Amino acid sequence: MSNKKILIVTYYWPPSGGSGVQRWLKFVKYLVRAGWEPYVFTPENPSFTIEDESLQKDVPDSVEVIRFPIWEPYQLFFRLSSLLGKKTPQQADFISIGKKTFFQNISSWIRGNFFIPDARVFWVKPSVEYLTDFVASNQIEKIITTGPPHSIHLIGLRLKKLNPALQWIADFRDPWSEWDLLDTLSLTTLARKRHVHLEKKVLTTADRVITIAPYHVHRLEVLSGRKVDLITNGFDEDDFADIQHHRTDTFTIRHVGIVDELRDPKPVMRAIKALCTLDSDFVSHISIEFIGKVNSSFKDFVKNDQQLSAITRFTDQVPHDQLLKLYGTTDLQLLVLAHTSIAPGNLPGKFFEYLASGKPILGIGPADGDAAEILLQSNAGLIRERSDSEGIKSGLMQYYTEWKKGNGKLTGNIQWYSRRCLTERLVSILRSE
Repeated sequence: MSNKKILIVTYYWPPSGGSGVQRWLKFVKYLVRAGWEPYVFTPENPSFTIEDESLQKDVPDSVEVIRFPIWEPYQLFFRLSSLLGKKTPQQADFISIGKKTFFQNISSWIRGNFFIPDARVFWVKPSVEYLTDFVASNQIEKIITTGPPHSIHLIGLRLKKLNPALQWIADFRDPWSEWDLLDTLSLTTLARKRHVHLEKKVLTTADRVITIAPYHVHRLEVLSGRKVDLITNGFDEDDFADIQHHRTDTFTIRHVGIVDELRDPKPVMRAIKALCTLDSDFVSHISIEFIGKVNSSFKDFVKNDQQLSAITRFTDQVPHDQLLKLYGTTDLQLLVLAHTSIAPGNLPGKFFEYLASGKPILGIGPADGDAAEILLQSNAGLIRERSDSEGIKSGLMQYYTEWKKGNGKLTGNIQWYSRRCLTERLVSILRSE
């Protein structure tokens, strides 16, 4: 193949942090090593809540990153909040499935019904105008769009319409019309139909569609009536080459990532509290840390419990390179899957880094989902249903006992999920187009 140029359109790119940025950051890294010439098109001034300069090191020097201005309405939400006398809202507080504040009701309704498919939709038209000339002048034959935000796919849709010969791959890191987030946004029937309509156009127009979990492959195939390819998230072997594992003085449980009302660790915390009440040895040898954005409701739940607050720590953000080092002093990794109808397909990016760390994983979510299947195959941990309080307690005690014995490092066959192997699968798709 003579032309190995490829344009990747993504909202998330360093210095944006979090797991959402790493999928295509790592693909770009390994595509370059495989002889491809990626171009990255991303917003110049995006509205993201997590910043991580340490990820810049993975951007190859040869990659041209085009940063294009974007206008987003989030500042209007923040201004509205201040007019109502509220403190600046956090990302994790926007998602609510229970009783909502007045501000949450107003903001979620506007967000869900005025900005379809999302608040980044204003970037579509100017981006298409710019990229039409850019693609032609650089002789680019292949493009990839990755969502969410799913408005990014509308850029691919319009470019494909203008240039039918363009080979377009749409990457779904989350579902679209069946995304659990939409259920929190007070959508009208008309708005939901609009999501379904746009999703169908993307799914049926793209040359290839890829997604991250077997469950989502099946659902997108049902919605589109076409074949959908599976490329999961993964881990970068380079990141874990120098991780040093150390014996800890306390049994250290860590959760990495967002905690909101869809991803609620309370079942685990209640199980820990019960064990602390029953076992004085356990309570004196345990510590829990949540790293990432945590909603106010969960923080208040912990703060108002004397026992839990004494053993729990919240760390707002840790750069990825420092987070990697923390895996070496983690004894049990907590995975909390979203408590929604699509939970069986929940395979967050951090899950694969958990696997690569070699430390056991205790997951809360569907026992018959994709994450449970991978844990079973790799012998890397277990998943318990949210309602299975006894099962959660027994899992905690199992790993606590192993820690006391000095055990805890696991070995399993996980190479299938390395970024290098995943990129080989992506390349096979690119070559087939």
